Amino acid sequence: MSTRDDDILDFDFFDEEEPPTWEEPPEHGSGPPGGRGPRGRRPRFRTPGNLTPLLRLIALIALAILIVVLLAVWVEGCASDRKRDRYGDYMTEIGTIGKASAKLGQDLSTLLTTVGLNQEDLDAKLGGYLQTAENQLQKAQSLTPPGPLHDPNEGAIEALDLRVLGLRGLRTVFQETADAGDATEAGLRLAAQSQRLLASDVVWTDFFQAPSDAVMKDEGVEGVEAPSSEFVTEDDLYTARSMAAVWQRIQGASTGGTPTGLHGTGIAYVKALPSGQLLSTTTETTILVTDELAFEVGVTDTGDSQEVRIKVTLTIPKDPDPIVRTATIALIDPGETKAVTLQVGALVPLGQLDSVVKVDVDPVQGETNTANNTAEYPVIFSLAP
Repeated sequence: MSTRDDDILDFDFFDEEEPPTWEEPPEHGSGPPGGRGPRGRRPRFRTPGNLTPLLRLIALIALAILIVVLLAVWVEGCASDRKRDRYGDYMTEIGTIGKASAKLGQDLSTLLTTVGLNQEDLDAKLGGYLQTAENQLQKAQSLTPPGPLHDPNEGAIEALDLRVLGLRGLRTVFQETADAGDATEAGLRLAAQSQRLLASDVVWTDFFQAPSDAVMKDEGVEGVEAPSSEFVTEDDLYTARSMAAVWQRIQGASTGGTPTGLHGTGIAYVKALPSGQLLSTTTETTILVTDELAFEVGVTDTGDSQEVRIKVTLTIPKDPDPIVRTATIALIDPGETKAVTLQVGALVPLGQLDSVVKVDVDPVQGETNTANNTAEYPVIFSLAP
């Protein structure tokens, strides 16, 4: 091919394409000998040559778009992770405070149901509890929650503040009634202060925990939950009747007196769970064994005084070691029956004709009749109904 033809077919992608042109025919008689006349000449067009540069450009554009999309996804993921971490860190901090506050509530329950507790020891303990509760409140107030959690955080602060007020109120009433003689009046006043402790659990749940979970759901925060904090686990401890009995017991211990009146507890019933079968001391009971097997023991206050910290023990003989389970009833009022559940599962001896379930209830202070504190129930444990 001639040099002119090469020039015509040369293609530069970035040059603007020119319209086809006609090549002027040579003047008459000027053509090569034997050449074609004007009628034989045809127009020549510029035609694209190699398409590789165009394809390369398209590929580069597609790659750039992909990189932008991936970068946007990565940035969004990083932002989501940062948000989750921010919410998670706050929930960990407030959760630590809430857990410690709940432990304080358990300590208070244990204190008020301690046998032999006197006024001096009570006041010292309550003073320490009050200071601990105030520190917990201050820690919550110093937290910086994510913006949308501002109102729920205020709910947690309000709950902790109620616990401070309740503890302070209980301590004040115990101090002011130390030399009083009316247990009923003291019980009413103590119960009134205790209502703040009961209310604190409601406030924590309704104004912190539930709203926090709702906010995190709206914000798309996954894998983070608002913590609970239950200060009162024994609701019946804080009734006017129970608090009057607590006050009487503390006053009695403070004056160095011995328990007066009738004191005692007794086994009311024993039943297998989940079947609900009542056990008998005279008739053998066949019990279906499952992983959920447990025994419910009902205990009655048979005296005329409130009893506290009542230990219940269940024993099933088995070689080489017996199965032993224990539980404690925090408080029980005269004539009242309370139950504890002791889990045993499928560890019991199967098929033995002489198997028994033995239940023991520790005597309370001042109890003289312990005949109804121990009982044995003949049973057969079976895997088939």
